[in-house]
Amino acid sequence: MVRIAALIVAGGQGLRAGADAPKQWRTLLGRRVIDWSIDTFSRHAEITDIVVVASEELALPAPHQRFVRAEPGATRTFSVLSGLAALALPDDAKVLIHDAARPGLDAATISALIEALDHAAAAAPALPVSDALKAERNGILTNVERSGLFRVQTPQAFRFGAIRRALINGGPDLVDDLAAIEAAGARVQLIAGSARLSKITYPEDFDMLARLLAPTGVARVGKGFDVHAFEPGDHVTLCGVHIPHSAKLKGHSDADAAWHALTDAILGAVALGDIGDHFPPSDPRWKNADSALFLKHAQDLAAAKGYRIDSCDITVICEAPKVKPHREAMRARTAELLGLPLDAISVKATTTEGLGFTGRREGIAAEAIAVLAPLA
Repeated sequence: MVRIAALIVAGGQGLRAGADAPKQWRTLLGRRVIDWSIDTFSRHAEITDIVVVASEELALPAPHQRFVRAEPGATRTFSVLSGLAALALPDDAKVLIHDAARPGLDAATISALIEALDHAAAAAPALPVSDALKAERNGILTNVERSGLFRVQTPQAFRFGAIRRALINGGPDLVDDLAAIEAAGARVQLIAGSARLSKITYPEDFDMLARLLAPTGVARVGKGFDVHAFEPGDHVTLCGVHIPHSAKLKGHSDADAAWHALTDAILGAVALGDIGDHFPPSDPRWKNADSALFLKHAQDLAAAKGYRIDSCDITVICEAPKVKPHREAMRARTAELLGLPLDAISVKATTTEGLGFTGRREGIAAEAIAVLAPLA
């Protein structure tokens, strides 16, 4: 199978967009601009490798088999070459080079670019120029013929070996990556672009893209509830955090009641049953399983139905152990696992004032609410 990589260039300062932070790290509809592209590439089934060219101190997904970071260069061309150097790919691999400042990427565009490389040396999305064009010289305007003119966008798609050689030979001041391939006389195919793929350059572009990318569907809400009894042990696991205690929670998996409740809330929001339907306790595969597996599976199922987790609220119900000292670690672990900002995760704890099985310290209950938004 041919490897297909995504290279996201995010090393620029974006000074024309205003504000103190570079535009790719600012928030657009609740997500950082760069995360829109990272998420879209990550969800595409054909993308095997992802490299982001960005400074090390910036918060990016943790490196793993599919995702690496590369250091930016002095120019965009050098940044792209740095990203290509971080990809150990054969020459015939396909690579899509994308600007982080274009958050409106969708799966259909990725697929069309991948297919176009079967018939051309390079491909890119483009929009015909529709406005009247004029050139100004010494205060005098002249008309520019607009037929055959295009606004070229990204991602731009290439074979790995060809674009690497072309950029090395083309010098550091290319207008875009296509220019390197065009200089060699290779065939470039333009596919249909989109206004959603417009680049953020000026402050007003944030508002324009917010209107273009705002979800048009209806958000969904799900609620989950879970209970586990105590048995002999020395800790409980809640939201992936081990909390010292005089007992542990009894269950077929790790008995993480908080994440089980959240898993059920996510599944409920997209009407896909409950955790027992997907991970029955009768199945030996889930014996002592980490509940992170269940939670990520629920997130993936929601994404497949066109929804992303927007926020969640978890309440742990018990007399002991004390949850509050561990609450921030529980929030952080949940945010990390789901790829959400910390302020999208709420964790609370309460007691039943000595009433019921939790009041008698026989176990722990948890409930959760998940809000899911349509994928843009």
